[in-house]
Amino acid sequence: MSHYYSEEPNVPLKTKTIEVCIRGYCFKFITASGVFSFGKLDRGTELLIENMVLNRNWHVLDLGCGYGAIGIVASRFVDYVVMTDVNRRAISIARKNLKINGVRNAEVRWGSLYEPVKGEKFDSIITNPPVHAGKEVLREIVINAPRHLNDGGLLQLVIKTKQGAKYIKALMEETFTEVRELAKGSGYRVYAGIA
Repeated sequence: MSHYYSEEPNVPLKTKTIEVCIRGYCFKFITASGVFSFGKLDRGTELLIENMVLNRNWHVLDLGCGYGAIGIVASRFVDYVVMTDVNRRAISIARKNLKINGVRNAEVRWGSLYEPVKGEKFDSIITNPPVHAGKEVLREIVINAPRHLNDGGLLQLVIKTKQGAKYIKALMEETFTEVRELAKGSGYRVYAGIA
């Protein structure tokens, strides 16, 4: 069974273009089979985008960017965005979506989790983590975030309340000086850990 966090999805490529208006801007996104949330903006990502904390002079990491919704919206509000994903199809689609939306202050890099940004630091890491990849992957995202964050930087993520929200929150509380719930709704919670 191929998952969207596989390097090479083994499902035939189908694409569907969607239009999304969020945070005062309208965007066009190509979505693709074998990439998370084909044909729509999923509710968790939408809740995260609506509530993510952004600052004009920030450098942001969109970790596990999929087709690029989080990073592309963030690019309207911050200085620079680096988007990463292990899924080569996601990388290709995200690059197309940067062009379609005229984004010039973002780049897409291929690789697993923090590998593409070794030695780099950000003001915020924003992610809708791949829950189905298992607890070990979620753990790695959370515990390794501080070494990629500037002082006072934020790890912002969304998680389904019934799919590990308690686990993630506890892990974040062990890892960060402060954890805040930024939003909840539709069975999801958005948390921010402050480094």
